Amino acid sequence: MGEKTGFFKRLVSGLTKTRDNIVSGMDSIFNGYSNIDEEFYEDLEETLIMGDLGVHTTMNIMDDLREKVKAQHIKEPAACRQLLIESIKEQMDVGETAYEFENRQSVVFVIGVNGVGKTTTIGKLAGKFKAQKKKVLIAAADTFRAAAGEQLKTWADRAQVEMIGGQEGADPASVVFDAVTSAKARRADILLCDTAGRLHNKKNLMEELRKINRVIEREFPEAYKETLVVLDATTGQNALAQAKEFNEVADITGVILTKMDGTAKGGIAVAIQAELGIPVKYIGVGESIDDLQKFDANEFVNALFYSEF
Repeated sequence: MGEKTGFFKRLVSGLTKTRDNIVSGMDSIFNGYSNIDEEFYEDLEETLIMGDLGVHTTMNIMDDLREKVKAQHIKEPAACRQLLIESIKEQMDVGETAYEFENRQSVVFVIGVNGVGKTTTIGKLAGKFKAQKKKVLIAAADTFRAAAGEQLKTWADRAQVEMIGGQEGADPASVVFDAVTSAKARRADILLCDTAGRLHNKKNLMEELRKINRVIEREFPEAYKETLVVLDATTGQNALAQAKEFNEVADITGVILTKMDGTAKGGIAVAIQAELGIPVKYIGVGESIDDLQKFDANEFVNALFYSEF
C-alpha cells in the first residue's frame, strides 16, 4: 500500500502547476457566477482549452455538462463542479487498460522523438520489471543518434539488465535480430527495444519499424507485441500532435507521458485518451526510478481536483 499512497502524494504535488492552471481557474468561475448562463459555460470552456484538454475533448465535456445540468435541474454554478469531474472521467474512459505484456513473454517497442526522455523511460521500465523479478533485456536499436547507446547502457547497468547493440550507425533490424536471438536463448520475459524517433522523415521511420516488425514476426512469432510512445507532457498540444503522427506509422498500444511534474499542461493526458482512444499507460512525475508509474485515469482526475485528501 505504501508505494501506492506515496505515488498518489507525488502525483498530487506533481500536478501542482496543472492544478493552478486548470482547477483554480475553474473554481473561480464556479464561485464567481451566481447563475448558470451562456457566459458561465464559455468561461469554463476557455479554461479547459487553455489547460490543454484539447478543443475536441472540451466540447464533448461541455456538451455532457450542459445535458446533466438540464436533466438534473441544477441552478447553482458550484453544483457543477462534481458533474464536470464526472464528465472528464467519462471522456477518458478507454476501457480496461491492458498491461497484458507484463505477464507474457513480450517485445516492447518504445518510440518517441529525441528530448522527450525516451532513454530514461526505458531505463526506468527495465528497473521496474527487474524489481518484479522478471528477466529483462534491452535492445539499443536507436542507432541514429550519437551517444544514444552509451546513455542507454548507463541505465541498463543501473537496472542491472543486459543490453544488446548500441553501436552508432548499426542497422536497427540487425540489432533487434541479435536481441531476439539472445532473448530466446536466455528465456527473457521482456525485451525492451529502443527505436528511433525521427518524425520529420516518416517514410524512413515507417520502413525501419516495418523491417524490425518483420524480424520479430519471423524470429519470435510467439512474443506478445506492445508499442509505447513516449511524449513530453510539457509540450502540451504538440505532444498530442506527435501521438497522432506516430499512430500513423506504428500501431500504438499505449502512451507514456513524462515530465508531468514540470508542466501546467497536464490536461494533455485527458486529451490523448479522449481524442485518440489510446490509453496513457505510464506517467513520469520526477527523476527517480519510482517516479514512473502506471497511469490510472480515475486517480489522475482525483489528484487534480481533490488535492486536499
